[in-house]
Amino acid sequence: RPMSRRQRRARPRRAPIQLTEAAAARIRELLRRRAHEYVKLGVRTRGCNGLSYTLNYADEKGRFDELVEEHGARVLIDPAALMHLIGSTVDFVEDRLKSEFVFSNPNSKGECGCGESFTT
Repeated sequence: RPMSRRQRRARPRRAPIQLTEAAAARIRELLRRRAHEYVKLGVRTRGCNGLSYTLNYADEKGRFDELVEEHGARVLIDPAALMHLIGSTVDFVEDRLKSEFVFSNPNSKGECGCGESFTT
């Protein structure tokens, strides 16, 4: 006999992106310094290959924004960017020359030589 809707248990949904500890620590630091609630991740048309990542501060969750809370960091994903970002891992790396967020995106079909843009 099939289960009714009430009897079915909802499986926990996997977050559309993963944050490394380093990325989460940097996001928490930025939010604390600037006194904002969230960092909002999106994409926009730009660069040699079509799309580039955007990170902005946000104080409110939009109606269709996807919220990811991982390692104490709160990230909103712009709904228009979601299909380009599913399965991505966000890291933060620092060396003697630079510090930056690095995106490992399984949807990316190609990147430009400078690393500033990608295509899906």
